[in-house]
Amino acid sequence: MQAVSRRLGHRYLKPAASISSLKSVYPLSDHYYGAEHPRYVSTITPKGVGHLVRKGTGGRSSVSGIVAVVFGATGFLGRYVVQQLAKMGSQVLVPFRGGEDAHRHLKLMGDLGQVVPMQFNPRDEDSVKAVMAKANVVINLMGRDYETRNYSFEEVNHGMAEKFAMIAKEHGGIMRFIQVSCLGASPSSPSRYLKAKAAAEQSVLREIPEATVLRPATMIGTEDRMLNTWAHFAKKYSFVPLFGDGSTKFQPVYVVDVAGAVIAALKDDGTSMGKVYELGGPEIFTMHELAEVMFETIREWPRYVKIPLPVAKAAAMPREFLLNKVPFPLPTPSVFNLDKINAVSTDTLVSENALTFLDLGIEPHKLRGYPIEFLLSYRKGGPQLGSTVSEGVSPDSLP
Repeated sequence: MQAVSRRLGHRYLKPAASISSLKSVYPLSDHYYGAEHPRYVSTITPKGVGHLVRKGTGGRSSVSGIVAVVFGATGFLGRYVVQQLAKMGSQVLVPFRGGEDAHRHLKLMGDLGQVVPMQFNPRDEDSVKAVMAKANVVINLMGRDYETRNYSFEEVNHGMAEKFAMIAKEHGGIMRFIQVSCLGASPSSPSRYLKAKAAAEQSVLREIPEATVLRPATMIGTEDRMLNTWAHFAKKYSFVPLFGDGSTKFQPVYVVDVAGAVIAALKDDGTSMGKVYELGGPEIFTMHELAEVMFETIREWPRYVKIPLPVAKAAAMPREFLLNKVPFPLPTPSVFNLDKINAVSTDTLVSENALTFLDLGIEPHKLRGYPIEFLLSYRKGGPQLGSTVSEGVSPDSLP
């Protein structure tokens, strides 16, 4: 009897196959990693994530094998990236530093337990390591185009990206690192935001040469900060301010296309690793032309006030001057943002020989139509009322 019990005891003391397989995917340790860890040095795979073990048909209830931590998941682009990842059966780790409402809408995008909110402090290295501990993919979407009393352009857009790349390199189990930058990022840009984004690209590629960098143009979508801001301003004040003469050119891109580019880079056979892609829309607009599209969609008579750049900068200067001199937070700049005014002083277009959407197998949407359908909510009296130049309807003829 004792021999039987001993055999049974040894049987149950052996690690189960399922636990062994779990440890092979997620190395369990009391420490996140250190010099004694056998995978301390970066070992990013040369062939993307194509070799991961997958189960199911590829839907939300399948297992893609990807465990992705998405920094900036609660932002504009983040919700679309999380949705695309969850749709293919990936587990998505959502770091957040705000309240519980910040990530509530994301949990509905995946199967039960697949979207995992994790509270963290981006300034605390141990907190970032805890978020990355079980991940094999890192996607950094963090960025901010205005400063606050607590966070500067350089810290949010450059410092944090550099920190994430360094920790991902030390982790050793990160197979893909995708850095989302901004079209127009350059060390010589007049915008501090674009300068910080350029510095972040250099830091990430220095730490992880196999990283993929995506540079999207101004993104348009339901939660955007451009057309929504213009439409709200036009409804409130009956005009839209245009900085300069409104002739600055740019290539607005549909946010869903940018999220699709992130997933396409993640799912390829490694061809996108170590490369920089510039993601612009298929159409080039001047600022004046895009404002006309907005007015036509919301069915309001187009009215503009062209503000010379020196005057616009002077109007935005008080917030920049008082930002760190008053003991209370200042309002978020929506229209008169000094750094945005500096950015729109030059054209922002895709470079002639740059890698684009087409190199990722994506055909970007044109702006008119579904991508700006959200503007219908700004029509007075409902989608069938209002005035539009194209329909030749006079506001006096409306009931």
